[in-house]
Amino acid sequence: MCRNIRPLFNFEPETTSEEVEAAALQFVRKISGYNKPSKANEEAFNLAVQEVSLAAQKLLSSLVTNAEPRNREEEKEKAKARNAKRFGTA
Repeated sequence: MCRNIRPLFNFEPETTSEEVEAAALQFVRKISGYNKPSKANEEAFNLAVQEVSLAAQKLLSSLVTNAEPRNREEEKEKAKARNAKRFGTA
């Protein structure tokens, strides 16, 4: 999984459309191999980002869980701790 794509389900506050679009953009960049597409591929690239965003939003709205929503700040701190352990502190 691309390191820039983060889990978006079951957070408080809820995931925003901007977060979904950012994840969709990262996904399309990863599978296309383009960070920024050429003019010839720009329309197809942007359409793919829109379609992936819609599919992701549909998925997120249809998922159910009994678990308590995760706190974004706590998850960030856990990620920082994992990174410090993995890469060392600067």
